[in-house]
Amino acid sequence: MTSDDLLVRRAEKTDAEEIFGLAREFALSFRPERAAFEAAFPALIDNRDARLLVATVGGDVRGYLLGFVHLTLFANGHVAWVEEAMTQHGFRRRGLGRALLEEFEVWARSRNAGYIGLATRRAPEFYQALQYESSATFYRKVLNPVEPRP
Repeated sequence: MTSDDLLVRRAEKTDAEEIFGLAREFALSFRPERAAFEAAFPALIDNRDARLLVATVGGDVRGYLLGFVHLTLFANGHVAWVEEAMTQHGFRRRGLGRALLEEFEVWARSRNAGYIGLATRRAPEFYQALQYESSATFYRKVLNPVEPRP
């Protein structure tokens, strides 16, 4: 692969099948379901506070990044958050992840984000090489679906 083969761009509706496959490879705690994906995917593409990027090699989607910008009180305005960042197994260590994050940074700056945050247990050396630093412990609580009230 040469750098000429790699293209990072906004996701399009025609990328759905390839992104769904990557999301299934990415997920550890959850198993992406087709119906939920199909409901969320177009909404994310149309959401002005979300950025869904893909990294393509030879025209095929080999990685994606989903991030958001939102207002905060403590940071005097907007911050950006990377929710999902995934590179296909056989395409890691080839610059796709770096290219995705750098493109997201450009967008976050254009939205006046004070910083970019993300939570991961994977690849700390990768993020540190891009000047990300460890700054907090991440907690979560998985919520069970609420039963509809009669």
